[in-house]
Amino acid sequence: MSFFIVQLIRSVANLLILLLVIDAILSFFMPPYHPTRAALGRILNPLLDPIRRVVPPVGMFDFSPLILIILIQIVANLLISLFL
Repeated sequence: MSFFIVQLIRSVANLLILLLVIDAILSFFMPPYHPTRAALGRILNPLLDPIRRVVPPVGMFDFSPLILIILIQIVANLLISLFL
């Protein structure tokens, strides 16, 4: 049972990280109101907005996706360590 939970945690973490990377890449080519970017925004913005309130963009660079990736990895590793 714990193996299934560990795999589920890893899969969700990897999926979120993949979505963040895809959104970051698409932000260079697509406007924010494009349906694909809007769908990704509905998924990712609730996770990114609290970070953006604490760490505002520096010039043209928004570091909130990078910070969120690090937080996802930390939380996933902590949860996995609880089940092992």
